[in-house]
Amino acid sequence: MTEVTRSHPLGVSRPDLAVADLPEPEEVFGVSRLGKKELFKFAVGPSLIALGISIGSGEWLLGPQAVGQYGFVGVGWVILVSAVLQTFYNVECSRYIVATGEAPVVGWGRVPPGFKLWVPLSVFVVIFAFIAGGWAAAAGQGVYALVHGEVAPAGAEEPRLWAIGLLLLVFLITAAARKISRALELANWGMVGTILVALLVVDLFVVPFEIWWDAIRGFVTPAAPPAGITATQLGALAGFTALASGLNWYVMGHYRDKGYGMGYRTGFIAGMRGPKSELLASGVTFPDDEANAGRWRRWYRLLLVDMWGVFFVGAVLGMLLPTILMSRAVELSGERPTQENVPTFVASALGDEYGQAMFVGALVLGVLILFSTQLGIFEAMVRVVTDAAHATSPRLRVLIEGDPRRFYYPFMFGLLVVIAVVLHLALPVSLVQWSANMSNLGALIYPFMLMYLNARLPRPARPRWWHYVVLVLNFLFFGFFFVNFIADFVGDPLVTF
Repeated sequence: MTEVTRSHPLGVSRPDLAVADLPEPEEVFGVSRLGKKELFKFAVGPSLIALGISIGSGEWLLGPQAVGQYGFVGVGWVILVSAVLQTFYNVECSRYIVATGEAPVVGWGRVPPGFKLWVPLSVFVVIFAFIAGGWAAAAGQGVYALVHGEVAPAGAEEPRLWAIGLLLLVFLITAAARKISRALELANWGMVGTILVALLVVDLFVVPFEIWWDAIRGFVTPAAPPAGITATQLGALAGFTALASGLNWYVMGHYRDKGYGMGYRTGFIAGMRGPKSELLASGVTFPDDEANAGRWRRWYRLLLVDMWGVFFVGAVLGMLLPTILMSRAVELSGERPTQENVPTFVASALGDEYGQAMFVGALVLGVLILFSTQLGIFEAMVRVVTDAAHATSPRLRVLIEGDPRRFYYPFMFGLLVVIAVVLHLALPVSLVQWSANMSNLGALIYPFMLMYLNARLPRPARPRWWHYVVLVLNFLFFGFFFVNFIADFVGDPLVTF
């Protein structure tokens, strides 16, 4: 066996990683054997939290709006490429977490010039991208329509109040949890499963085969973007297909809390009802020897199953099923969705054709989709700030007596108040488009930071050469849309379609 050192230097400005053996998956999940049943009962889960966010603003608002206005050709291809690139990117983000037990926002602090730049900047980017609250405002519109049986009038206050109420519901869900990540997993098992099954049943019932075929062909056929679509629309679609392009890392920290790999050694954020759990301020990695290399391969296979088998498949279905439903709604109504009515457009069109029950059912589905996004985004913003503050501030760790919950819950409530104010500022779809294009900003930065970190992991955990190529493709694809968005925002876009 290779001699085990007491620490593993990685990057700058942060303590060396402690070194300990990787646990076996059976040890982490408390089972004697990890078969198929145990795989889905215990091991699969973090990707569902990401998928719950994924099947939301992009899938129920931006994708259907783009398809409703421009059709599938040139739009579907962008969706598929985005989903593939983001899943690869997610795997690389999670590789670092599984190998070190550090949340990404903490790991960024190891990249030169150090944590004083990257940690606060990363927190700012995430908050800036999602603070607009479009995901919350859209859910509030859906609840209004569900309660009143009609679309909210322009500028109505009640949908915003419903959005704030749903934020409070997120707070209560996390407060009632013993382990926050597990509560989110269980909630998303229920919501994501219900969403996909219900969408499939409704689509099979109301969508003609021709639309199914047009959608599938549009997804797999390379084509130029349709004439008339703006850089902002297409960039938002690319950014929020699957998850949040360059900012996907902000939700991957759940692999640590799930206990994947070295996350089992570093701890998790406990819920308010759970016992206090120690969360290490710095990560732990494993020695480069044959036994740990074998354990690493097992964890990496679990990660691939979770990401490609659950997240990717769910993300593609989560975009395909709502967009073909939107296409059918456009066909039935003879109209096209606008920014003002896209959260309730499908429900109104189906209700006119199939009756009140379909109208209510579509609204319930829409609210569920948008709430799953609201749950994940709101909690993840709080989690990122908590992880960053806890890891980089010894003074805070003393103040909260080593219990991250004492920061997590007060910050969550304060953030709720801020979002309640901000979501009054614009239409939900406008806010979501802003957030999605801000997500593309991350693709200009974080793929290269991942390359730096992952190249310095223990040898069994390091990526192969082609993984770096895929990270560069993420930079080129999503970065292009962000640069074009900024050019369009300040003047004229670099490329028009």
